[in-house]
Amino acid sequence: MAAEHPHTRLRVIRAGIDTYQQPVVYMHRDCAVCRAEGFKALTRVRMTVGDRQVTATLNVVTGDHLAIDEVALSEAAWRAASPDEHACATFRHADPPASAGALRAKVFGARLDDDACLALMRDTVANQLSDIELAAFVTACAGDRLDVHETLSLTRAMVAVGETLDWGDGPVLDKHCVGGLPGNRTTPIVVAIIAALGHRIPKTSSRAITSPAGTADTMEVMTPVALDLAAMRRVVEREGGCVVWGGNVRLSPADDVLIRVERPLDFDSDGQLVASVLSKKVAAGASHVLIDMPVGATAKVRSDAAASTLTDRLLATGTALGLQLSVLRSDGRQPVGIGIGPALEAHDVLAVLRGEAGAPADLRDRALAVAGALLDLAPGAHRGTGLDLARQALASGRALAKFYAICEAQGGFTEPGAAEHRADVPAPRSGWVRAIDNRRLAKVAKLAGAPMSAVAGLAITLRIGDPIPVGAPLFQVHAQTVGELRYALEYVAAHPSIITITEA
Repeated sequence: MAAEHPHTRLRVIRAGIDTYQQPVVYMHRDCAVCRAEGFKALTRVRMTVGDRQVTATLNVVTGDHLAIDEVALSEAAWRAASPDEHACATFRHADPPASAGALRAKVFGARLDDDACLALMRDTVANQLSDIELAAFVTACAGDRLDVHETLSLTRAMVAVGETLDWGDGPVLDKHCVGGLPGNRTTPIVVAIIAALGHRIPKTSSRAITSPAGTADTMEVMTPVALDLAAMRRVVEREGGCVVWGGNVRLSPADDVLIRVERPLDFDSDGQLVASVLSKKVAAGASHVLIDMPVGATAKVRSDAAASTLTDRLLATGTALGLQLSVLRSDGRQPVGIGIGPALEAHDVLAVLRGEAGAPADLRDRALAVAGALLDLAPGAHRGTGLDLARQALASGRALAKFYAICEAQGGFTEPGAAEHRADVPAPRSGWVRAIDNRRLAKVAKLAGAPMSAVAGLAITLRIGDPIPVGAPLFQVHAQTVGELRYALEYVAAHPSIITITEA
């Protein structure tokens, strides 16, 4: 590495700006570093602070709130650099990422081999690729632009650059939902049932990508989920199962970075979806995996043909990775449960586990179906008996007791809260519910503040075929602030077809 020049030294301060996982540094446009090195906005820079080196994206400050001898670090950059008090940093242009050629080749339509995928994922976790470059990669892989062989290479690369768990002899069960169905929060119920029946199910889950809540978001309103690997292992060894945030255990850290980029783009591809899901299953030590695949016009998987294509890719990749994998197709035409949003979905989960009279039957039935199919997949199982075993575990209270025990092992149980502001959305006419737009319904919940505001979202009890009189509530929007409530309601007013009503 070339020697650093004295004029490239700047005093390090904390910017107090959250740039999520992307390290960003802020310099005044008139500082000696910018002038001498020729740095411009969005330049990729290599920062050295003590014995740490961090690659970051430069943002240029034009006002007078940053001195010309200072560099301000975003929260991600501050964590990565971990500077001492009064620390100074030196800078130079970052070296081009080793995977630059592979990235460029993929953008122009070339196929990725094992080495190219590994180089890309190594640079991804090492922060050698900017968000612009990562967005180019995600876009180049979107649609059907990753074939089956590339999907397998990408999955293996994601596993290789992260941690992996080994649970010893015996089966390790896991499940995943492809997504796109608001409120389909079966995981906490399934984990409780499977663990209550004596099986291991170390479940790592994502936060929301394009939805109003991920499983980790919902679980977090009831118990801590940001456990490290050692803590996760202790919980599983003690209780047989867990539900933790995958981003903190680094089982597939490259995927977590790609998810950050996919979230604002609001799309992914079959290949990336398969690599995302199965890399985490392999890294978590799973041996038997069930994939829940809702299919519907406004779900993530929109048709039977698309479901068949995705199923084939999941099975081919899973088999090549040594997984025993099964896919369960389900109805994806409408939301599941009552609540959409972290706390609202948590209320539904608890209602099902507690056997409350008002518990959403569709969420209960889906969770039982998934748990039953997963139990049928386990070694030595008598096919077709899993559903009855799951029902017994839920009805007897064993699943509830196990859920509480898992929560206590993860750091304690907390009852989910509720939003301060609510408003009903009235039906404009009498008739029958003909269709529900899952995507736009999820958008309403997000505009109301979910998942950033855990108590925000919406509650809906209507289902396709239900009668509704004029003026009766289609759904109820929940928000923590009046502004967010108003924002969501404005969207509803502009999209009257979120729920389609056939006139009586």
